[in-house]
Amino acid sequence: MARGATPQDRQVGDRVGCARKPGWPSFGCSKAQRRPDRTTIPISRLPPLPGPRDGGCRPLSRGEEGVEELRPRSDLLHGPHSYHLVGISFFILGLGTLLPWNFFITAIPYFQGRLAGANSTARTLGTNHTGPADTFNFNNWVTLLSQLPLLLFTLLNSFLYQCIPETVRILGSLLVILLLFALTAMLVKVDMRPGPFFSITMASVWFINSFCAVLQGSLFGQLGTMPSTYSTLFLSGQGLAGIFAALAMLMSMASGVDAQTSALGYFITPCVGIFVSIVCYLSLPHMELARYYLAKKPSLAQGQELETKAELLQSGEKNGIPNSPQKTALTLNLDPEKESELEPEEPQKPGKPSVFIVFRKIWLTALCLVLVFTVTLSVFPAITAMVTSSTSPGKWSQFFNPICCFLLFNIMDWLGRSLTSYFLWPDQDSRLLPLLVCLRALFIPLFMLCHVPQRSRLPTIFPQDAYFITFMLLFAVSNGYLVSLTMCLAPRQVLPHEREVAGALMTFFLALGLSCGASLSFLFKALL
Repeated sequence: MARGATPQDRQVGDRVGCARKPGWPSFGCSKAQRRPDRTTIPISRLPPLPGPRDGGCRPLSRGEEGVEELRPRSDLLHGPHSYHLVGISFFILGLGTLLPWNFFITAIPYFQGRLAGANSTARTLGTNHTGPADTFNFNNWVTLLSQLPLLLFTLLNSFLYQCIPETVRILGSLLVILLLFALTAMLVKVDMRPGPFFSITMASVWFINSFCAVLQGSLFGQLGTMPSTYSTLFLSGQGLAGIFAALAMLMSMASGVDAQTSALGYFITPCVGIFVSIVCYLSLPHMELARYYLAKKPSLAQGQELETKAELLQSGEKNGIPNSPQKTALTLNLDPEKESELEPEEPQKPGKPSVFIVFRKIWLTALCLVLVFTVTLSVFPAITAMVTSSTSPGKWSQFFNPICCFLLFNIMDWLGRSLTSYFLWPDQDSRLLPLLVCLRALFIPLFMLCHVPQRSRLPTIFPQDAYFITFMLLFAVSNGYLVSLTMCLAPRQVLPHEREVAGALMTFFLALGLSCGASLSFLFKALL
């Protein structure tokens, strides 16, 4: 039986299948979706919805099987001391999942400086040391070793969930990431030959991103039991991680201290961020609202983990509310009847969706997602981080790459993802989407023909800074919008009971596109 729903909410549920209010559980489904062997209580006999200041997490009803159903106190959902604290915690946890990747790629000038000589930390953070003479191909390797773990653990997550408890996965991953980032910070003060420094850094990148993949997948599964408001906040935290890293780099460069101290302060910043994430995670069990939702049985959270991943990657909701009935795809259904269907003792539904049938319906959208990320990761940051300002040496040339490459990309990418909250164009039946995705391949030669010093094969056709800034604006906005658009359209192309499989497939193809792009970056780097 649906819990805590007003008559208006039930009317919405009858129209679109399931509906949610921000901060509340799912309000259930229409009569056609309910199990026929369940007893339905008439609306007139339901207890009234508690007001904002009513108390008590009290029983709503006792079913035929004697299972007591609880309804959360409304002050837990709307009270400032619990509702907002849980939201802030998930926002910080979302920020923490993508901090490692963004802090490593934003610090490419620092790593290039260290690899240029045995004791090159005296150089500034903003100095570019990239070029065809870069024998280590640091940009390419850091991108590839950051994305391969995501693809690997996307395939292994189901096995890990059965073997390792959720708390161990999340807390253990955060602690290992913190220790490895502390090691990276300590290496700033250690003089080391380029070869060993490169090997240690690459090993650190691999293990940090491996544990980040486990952490992200586990948090997605935990969000499967929470209202969509917290999914939105988690996604917002992930979206701001790149902006946070770019701002930290700019503050380190503008601090006026020596290069070693500046780099040390830069790498201590994510250590503080990860430590705050650990505190936020440990505080969740002490919040009554978080305890209520996280007490949902683990089978439900694990069953909806990949579905929640797809929901978080799309921007089809605004403030947790679907913009239209068609955009209720991939919403979380937490009504008790759905939970009972997931119990292991009940027989499996005969209409279990086929992966092959679902793939036949979404293959074009999935291919578009792969191509979008393949184009993006093939040049960002491997090629774009090599572009320097064509102006004379000075403050602008020092800050050019952190601002015009990393900060500009992350801001415009976030803006592009936000656009799908207002419109979805082209729609799922249009052939214009594959055309737009293929046109993004033009950004590859455009960036390769920008001002990259010491090139040996291709000429420089776009030397002015304005060209690179214009290309980056269009590149980042199109990346964010097309990624979000494909994740919004995929669930609309399948039946409601097939959306979980569609979410799992789209998550896999997302990781595949990232890995393909990182691999192709070696080829484009060699062509310069």
